[in-house]
Amino acid sequence: MDNNNRNKNAIYSLVLVLAVVGVFLYRKYNEPNPTKKEPEVLIEKIKLLGETMGTYYTIAYFDSLNRNFQKEVDSVLIDYNNSLSTYIPNSEISRFNKQDSVVFSFPYFYPVMKRSAEIYKITGGAFNPTVMPLVNAWGFGPERKSEVPQTLVDSLLDLVSFESLEYDESGISKSKKGVSLDFSAIAKGNGIDVIADYLKAQNISNFMVLIGGEANCLGGNEDGKGWVIGIDNPKFAEKGGAEGIGYFALKDKSVATSGNYRRFYVKDGKKYAHTIDPKTGFPVSHSLLSATVFAPDCTTADAYATAFMVIGLEKATELVLNDNSLEAFFVYDSAGKMKTYTTEKAQAWQLE
Repeated sequence: MDNNNRNKNAIYSLVLVLAVVGVFLYRKYNEPNPTKKEPEVLIEKIKLLGETMGTYYTIAYFDSLNRNFQKEVDSVLIDYNNSLSTYIPNSEISRFNKQDSVVFSFPYFYPVMKRSAEIYKITGGAFNPTVMPLVNAWGFGPERKSEVPQTLVDSLLDLVSFESLEYDESGISKSKKGVSLDFSAIAKGNGIDVIADYLKAQNISNFMVLIGGEANCLGGNEDGKGWVIGIDNPKFAEKGGAEGIGYFALKDKSVATSGNYRRFYVKDGKKYAHTIDPKTGFPVSHSLLSATVFAPDCTTADAYATAFMVIGLEKATELVLNDNSLEAFFVYDSAGKMKTYTTEKAQAWQLE
């Protein structure tokens, strides 16, 4: 009986020791260790480059799956241009400009038309995509330059008629023959948003989509800070230089700049700027040299930047201060000296 008890005690002791060792080993290899660093997953920035809309695009993003969307992006942009480019003879917008109506084959025309109508109303007609005949007449569209006497301007002003358009999600028509559309002041920004929406659909949460001087920025760069966007200095940009006059770090914000320092021509000693006032029919002439607009989406930023270049510094400042969704950076001429104005919130994004 005593031997049996001793054997039982020995077995119990061995089981207890094994249990303690087991618990120790389990805790050692399974419980969190504050001094032990987990292996880091490094995500490299992916960069896509290409050409579209008469300029270049740059797309940068971070993807844990390391996917390259170059083909998909180019495919979307091809379809987009086949819908809204006036430089493609058989695009939807080109066909509409030659015909009385068009049935949409792509999903891009209607959203741009709808947003154009909204901004047309808010800006009192300063943003008006039916300015196309005057843009062509002054030599800034797909057609060649021509003389623009007052009589021609007057006749073309009759075709600047946004109210003559009827549209829905299926198509668009015009009630006045000769009315045509030019979305160059909004299509680039909207194209950027289309690409941005595509990246969001792929679960990309940190990216910058840049076409020309417009951009849609979501999340942050590799350092966790905002994406840095530079604003051209009109003094140097007019001569083809690339020096910046302002730099902004943007997160979850879009930006677009419009100015008359790159697209202009000189004839008989007079400078003709590419921004046409839809009400007068003539290129604008005021102190505002460039208008940079920050907005939740690039479609809005692009359209407002153009509208501000039409209405000038004073009215643009008043409009942007009355709209909480907009911020701005204006470059203007004051008695021969170049000055800048930055709205309050945008000052926080500006880099020294």
